[in-house]
Amino acid sequence: MSDTTISLSRWLIEQERTHGHIPGSLRLLIEQVARACKRISHAVNKGASAGIMGSAGSENIQGEVQKKLDVIANDVLLEANEWGGHLAAMASEELERIHVIPHRYPRGEYLLMFDPLDGSSNIEVNVTIGTIFSVLHLADGVSEVGPEHFLQPGRQQVAAGYCTYGPQTTLVLTLGHGVTVFTLDSGQGSFVLTQEGLRIPESTREFSINMSNLRHWAPPVQRYIDECLQGKDGPRGKDFNMRWVGSMVADVHRVLARGGVFLYPWDRREPDRAGKLRLLYEANPMALLVEQAGGMAMAGTERILDIQPTSLHQRAAVMLGSSEEVALLQKYHQEAQ
Repeated sequence: MSDTTISLSRWLIEQERTHGHIPGSLRLLIEQVARACKRISHAVNKGASAGIMGSAGSENIQGEVQKKLDVIANDVLLEANEWGGHLAAMASEELERIHVIPHRYPRGEYLLMFDPLDGSSNIEVNVTIGTIFSVLHLADGVSEVGPEHFLQPGRQQVAAGYCTYGPQTTLVLTLGHGVTVFTLDSGQGSFVLTQEGLRIPESTREFSINMSNLRHWAPPVQRYIDECLQGKDGPRGKDFNMRWVGSMVADVHRVLARGGVFLYPWDRREPDRAGKLRLLYEANPMALLVEQAGGMAMAGTERILDIQPTSLHQRAAVMLGSSEEVALLQKYHQEAQ
């Protein structure tokens, strides 16, 4: 390792010692999550050669068919994080109930939530997938942890991040003081710092949305997309490109890396559901990362991080990315009201 290479562990220690940004228990928790992500990355890279592709023959709480790697990733995160003494409980997109830390292990002060394998429908076609995670602080004086303790607005997250499994394994992290990027060095077997102070450009010429659902969106979203498609001849006065991977981690990672706007809006096919993406496991951690990088994250007229959760598997509309574009979407929703 060269003198200029900074590992995730060293960077976290500096955040604890030098800057006082985090307590030691949170540092150790993030390190445990990173180790779990390395194990998941290894399993994803083995793929079909290890016989772990395809359906697991089961459904998650959302009624979605689970892939074998969904189950593996979920188990890895549970097993890796329950014994460290930093957590009181965990919640997963794949589980109906919370996972309380067993009594045989010491109980910590944090709550961990995760989508163990976002974009798993893309596993068979070798497209980037990932893990999304969020950390909350458990209120003082709680003796028995219940699902209600996870129902905190996203602005109360003490850390959030995701790990992408693609050409590179990349960990993107915020502790509430900006966004930092680490890349897994396969030779060393550790995450190394590759970018600090990540910022999203305020303006963009790219949007990311599943255009096949155009006819189902609310008028403000249809208006925004129609104006983007008109390009320089329309009211926006510039041409746009559309990008859509279908894995939230991949699409949001592109937005963080070079700007753009990612949308997964309300859909009239399920009018009573606010959106498709899960507030606690996907929308909140991504919203915190985007805001920490200088962008915006809205659910129509409401800031995502201000939504008060009412259930573990609550859904939300998501519009996040470059601030100029998200502010315009917010304006169109306000005018529609």
